[in-house]
This record gives sequence, C-alpha cells and structure tokens, in this order.
Amino acid sequence: MSDNEAAFHRKRLLLSMAIPVAFMLLAWLVFFTSVLMDFSTTLMGIYPHSLKGLPGILLSPFSHSDFTHLLNNTFPVLILGTALFYFYGEVAFKVFLINWVLTGFLVWLGGREAWHVGASGVVYGLAFFIFFSGIIRRYFRLMALTLLVVFLYGSMVWGMFPFVPVNISWESHMLGAASGIFLAVRYRHEGPQPPVYEWMEEEEESELK
Repeated sequence: MSDNEAAFHRKRLLLSMAIPVAFMLLAWLVFFTSVLMDFSTTLMGIYPHSLKGLPGILLSPFSHSDFTHLLNNTFPVLILGTALFYFYGEVAFKVFLINWVLTGFLVWLGGREAWHVGASGVVYGLAFFIFFSGIIRRYFRLMALTLLVVFLYGSMVWGMFPFVPVNISWESHMLGAASGIFLAVRYRHEGPQPPVYEWMEEEEESELK
C-alpha cells in the first residue's frame, strides 16, 4: 500500500469515527452533568404507551442508569458505528439515524410499562445490520466484518429474551435487532456491492448466447 493510499484510509477511518464519537460524547456529557448536578436522567428514557415517554424515542440513548451501563454501551457504539460509516459510507448516516429512531419507536409501542434507558437498542441494531448485510450482499470483505461482529458480540443474542435480569430492557435489544435486520434488507442494493470480475461477466455473456 502506497503512502497516499495509507493516508486516504487513515482519513477515512477518522471521518468514520466522527458521528459515533460525537454520539457517545453527548451520552458521557449527559451522565457527568447528571452526577455533578445530582439529578436523574430517567425521564429522558422511553415510557411505552405514554405521551411522557415519547421524547425518549430520541433521548433515551443518552440516558444511562450508572457508569457501568454507560461504559458497556460506549465501546460497542464506537466499534460498530465506525465500521458502519467506514464500510457503508453512502447509506451509513441513514441507517444510523433510522435505526436509532425506529428502535425507540418500536420500544415505545411494544415495551413493558417502565422506563427504558440506554443506547443498547442502537448497539443491537448496528450489530444485526452489519451481520445480516454482510450475508445478504455476499461480499467477502463485509462477510469478514460479519464474522468479526459474531466473534465480538455473538453472546448478545441472549440479551433479546425475557429471561435476562428484570432491570434490563430486553425489548430494546430485540427490537433493535429487528430494526437492524429490516435495514439490512431495505438497503441491500445501496452501499458497497460485491465486485464483478471479468470471468463473471464472460460467464454471463456465454449464458445469454
């Protein structure tokens, strides 16, 4: 790889980190402000079937119950968000935004009547989008990324069922995963596509004759 290519990929990586980093910086700012000012951010969460819970569709990813909760969501958002923007440039922002809003809306519609806080729904949406998008596209670079997601976050699947601890929003996990799968199908023809090699074109031409 030439110096120019290396510089290009470094710049692309840094740009890909911008939105995930800004997203989590805001979550950290909210958390430390709540600690310093001694107030709870619970009301920023989603409360299903209630008008008071509607703002949480947008605000809940920035509200966390404690430091551990925030830390557990930070690295997955940074890693998966950066991967999304690096590999899916032209559709990444739409996927990130729709996943965020759609997951929150589905939790508001179908969640238990309790406060749902945290960015875990966003995390599940990103993980399942990357996983299923890599499979659907059959693009070897994206499939390698899919395997990495499975390796790093394969155990996440157990967080989607109601036998997790009662204080964990398994609905956010399950509905985030559903959003990710929906978006992988919806945008399967946009973004990176498998390269077409000469032998593939020749094979298609011979089939048409």
